[in-house]
Amino acid sequence: MKKIEFKNPKGISVIFLIIAMLLMVTIGYVFSYLIPTKQKSVSFVISSSQAFFIAQSGVEFAVRYATDQSWTTPAQLAGLAGVTRNLGAGRFILTYTNVAPNLDTLTSVGEVPTNTPRRSIRVSNFTSFLSQGLIIDPGSPAPYWTTPNRVVRFFIKNVSGSSITLTAFTATWSQSSATRLREIQMGGVQKFWGNYWSGDPIQNFNRGGNSQTILPNQVIQVDMTWFNNTVTGNIVITFYTAAMQGYAFTLNPI
Repeated sequence: MKKIEFKNPKGISVIFLIIAMLLMVTIGYVFSYLIPTKQKSVSFVISSSQAFFIAQSGVEFAVRYATDQSWTTPAQLAGLAGVTRNLGAGRFILTYTNVAPNLDTLTSVGEVPTNTPRRSIRVSNFTSFLSQGLIIDPGSPAPYWTTPNRVVRFFIKNVSGSSITLTAFTATWSQSSATRLREIQMGGVQKFWGNYWSGDPIQNFNRGGNSQTILPNQVIQVDMTWFNNTVTGNIVITFYTAAMQGYAFTLNPI
């Protein structure tokens, strides 16, 4: 058997060198293609995360804004619809709806305009997240007159996780100069008796132990009675705790 001998080993080395260089060029080309693609992917993920946190900030803003405005009812919270604020590299857009199937629902959409990713957060039973704690009870009759334009009845519910004790109130309403609030009852117990004119300073409760404690998830009936002449709509009453935390209610009795 004859042996195979390479008579020109230098030529073989050159061939291997060329093959190695071609492999390196190919690998370099692949990396040059993949790196920008990866960077774009990472950029999108970062922008998407930014949009999510902006949407979350929108929810926190809505809670604080509604609290500062003393908005407690779905009709009042409708004022959140379309509220937009710029934040960092993006912005959030709020929407509130109380139409089935999205009853009492807040939606916050976060977006980063440079890359236009959008993330949204939807909060059901939004009124229960408001720090005010007291709302017009949605499961009870809407505010109504028991005596036309003289005695209004409504129901409030404690949606917070702790008891709330009320000790005072302020109120405004459409009236003639002679109209005055005569009495307030809570849970059938008289809490105020006297003469209170629309827009007067804070008035402490002066009956029934001078306070009213409402337990978590408890609903109580409130009756307000006016004396002399009649009262029209646009009634706003605010109840206060001893620490002066206010809970405002806008009443348009039917």
